Amino acid sequence: MAAKAITVTLGEMSLHAERHLASGRYASMSEVMRAGLRALDREEAVLDELVRVRVAEALADPRPPCRSTRHLRRLGPRSPRHDL
Repeated sequence: MAAKAITVTLGEMSLHAERHLASGRYASMSEVMRAGLRALDREEAVLDELVRVRVAEALADPRPPCRSTRHLRRLGPRSPRHDL
C-alpha cells in the first residue's frame, strides 16, 4: 500500500513520542507511530483472544445460567441497578 501522509495531534503524548525518537531506537516520528500502532494491534489481539476463550468457556459450562436479576436484588439498594 502506498504511504499516506497524515497529521496527528498527540497533545501531552507528543513529549512521550519525542522521548522515544530521541532514544535513537527510531529514525523518524513515523517509525515511532508505526511501532505504537503495532503494539496496539498486539494488545488488541491478546484481549480479543481472551474474550474468545472466556466466551468459549462460558458456552461450554454445563451449569445453568444464573439469573442476574435475582443476584442484583440480593445486592440491595446500594447497587446502581437494583431496580431490575
